[in-house]
Amino acid sequence: MTVLSTRALNRATLARQLLLDRAGLRPLDAVSHLGGLQAQEPQEPYVGLHARLRAFAPAELSALLTGRQVVRTHLMRRTVHLVTAEDALAWRGRHEAMLRQRVLGVYRAELAGVDLDDLAEAARAVMADGRPRTMAEVARELAGRWPEPGKRALGEMVVAALVPMAQLPPRGLWRQKAGVRNLPLTTWLGRDIAPPPAPGGADRAGEALVRRYLAAYGPAASADLRAWCGLAGLPSAVAAVRDELVSFRDERGRLLLDLPDAPRPDSGTPAPVRFLPAFDNAVLGYHDRSRVIDDAHRGLSVAGERMVLVDGRVAATWSAGETGVVVRPVRRLTRAEKDEVTEEGRGVAMFLSEGKDARAGIVAA
Repeated sequence: MTVLSTRALNRATLARQLLLDRAGLRPLDAVSHLGGLQAQEPQEPYVGLHARLRAFAPAELSALLTGRQVVRTHLMRRTVHLVTAEDALAWRGRHEAMLRQRVLGVYRAELAGVDLDDLAEAARAVMADGRPRTMAEVARELAGRWPEPGKRALGEMVVAALVPMAQLPPRGLWRQKAGVRNLPLTTWLGRDIAPPPAPGGADRAGEALVRRYLAAYGPAASADLRAWCGLAGLPSAVAAVRDELVSFRDERGRLLLDLPDAPRPDSGTPAPVRFLPAFDNAVLGYHDRSRVIDDAHRGLSVAGERMVLVDGRVAATWSAGETGVVVRPVRRLTRAEKDEVTEEGRGVAMFLSEGKDARAGIVAA
């Protein structure tokens, strides 16, 4: 069985993530290909698409949100993702059980004795009038019947798990600050959510998730797939599509699966500098993140740091403020690398300031 080096896996990841060459895709097609973008920080999807697309205009993504073609919702790993409306409807039912369990992992004691199906029914009744509500408002209307758990536990369980919700614009629009107002996905999109698979039946949604994950993240192990979506119950889906896939090993001996015709560039392919947004799935979408980030710096990926890829790997963090874009290396950069980082940083500064500021500087490591 072919062994893929860490560098070869890195180049495959960059190609799948549209980070090896900026793509000429429309934003909707890019969001679909990537299986969604991390979006708990509302402006970060714009940064993510700027790193991946040629001539990306933020207004295009804002228009997709207001036009209900993409939606902000709790999905993979119980985090807020920006996904296409089609994927939200197709995948949300498959994530239902995981979302409940993840909220219970935080509020199990508070929600002990609460019949979650009764709570879900009551919450749907509250939301049936079509009025968007904050999580606090939803919880306040339910607390009279369930006073013991506390409003935070009630609100989190309803909004993040029991009732599939969309976070409505202006939340997530370019350069706008707005709180979270929720409306049921079915109300906002005007279509029903696909039901979860029947026990013992075919898991079509799970099989689609496997294929879509490998298209955007492969070659990858089953543990990487789990780390991306948060779903533990996908072995049957992987088994169902196994004959469609090819196999490799990584340098750690793990079995990797992939789509046969997906790009796997030569490990010597040059990789440009890219500025990633906070919580980017190019890093977070794996259990073994060593293809993109050194184990010594793995904590950056969950700390909300915006990261800079140099030669395809995390080599710095970055921030933007009144002084433009500031880069803080986590390893020594060569003169040529500094020049490339500064040039790309100026482009990011121009993007964030809408052409008003092209300052970018590197703080000594």
